[in-house]
Amino acid sequence: MAAAQENAAVAKAYNQALTDLNNGSYKSSLKEFGEVERQYPYSSYATQAILMEAYIGYKLGKWDDAINAANRYITLHPGGKDVGYAYYLVAVSSYDQIANTKHDQSATQKALSALEEVSQRFPGTPYAGDAAQKVLVARDHLAGKEMEVGRYYYRQGAYLAGINRFKTVVTNYRNTSQTPEALYRLTEGYMALGVVSEAQTAAAVLGTNYPNSQWYKDAYQLVSSDGKPPEASSESWITKAFNAVNPL
Repeated sequence: MAAAQENAAVAKAYNQALTDLNNGSYKSSLKEFGEVERQYPYSSYATQAILMEAYIGYKLGKWDDAINAANRYITLHPGGKDVGYAYYLVAVSSYDQIANTKHDQSATQKALSALEEVSQRFPGTPYAGDAAQKVLVARDHLAGKEMEVGRYYYRQGAYLAGINRFKTVVTNYRNTSQTPEALYRLTEGYMALGVVSEAQTAAAVLGTNYPNSQWYKDAYQLVSSDGKPPEASSESWITKAFNAVNPL
């Protein structure tokens, strides 16, 4: 086939796939973009077809297919003009697989890593802005899982195991919605173990950072039952954690 004829043929095939996509015929469009990539692998249309396959896979909820296609684009065209979008599709395909906190969070961790990569590698782009917002949600989700497990340990009377989970929230996921409760649970756990100074520190740090929280009111009442108001120890790991640079 002459070059002109081949160019016309691939353009026709690509445009038909695009028409089907715009008409909402995702499955037929996906098949047609796949044929463009298979029959004309060295054309510029094939390059774009790979990305369109990733996009359609994402729209259809075929996240593994979307990730595979996007990664194929990244591998073949690392300097491509749309490589940022390819990374973004990998990230959001993982993000949309996040399960609730009662299930395994490996997808959440994978999504967080991919989202952070988009945010860091492509600053100033719409992809980075959206990824940064989703990072906050993913981090809150991971913190929520730690809270879920920590509360379970407390119900079993395993306070040290629970404290370790709440410590993870305070040290690794501080800027999440889970932190006020984590500090309260630390207060609760340390009081149960008789480690009053740490309980008071957790309550005091909670009051300093979240003074209007119901969790602080409950913590204050808990540690003040012996007549001692919350007071932070400068030697406590809790104080040191909050004096350190805030984790993202």
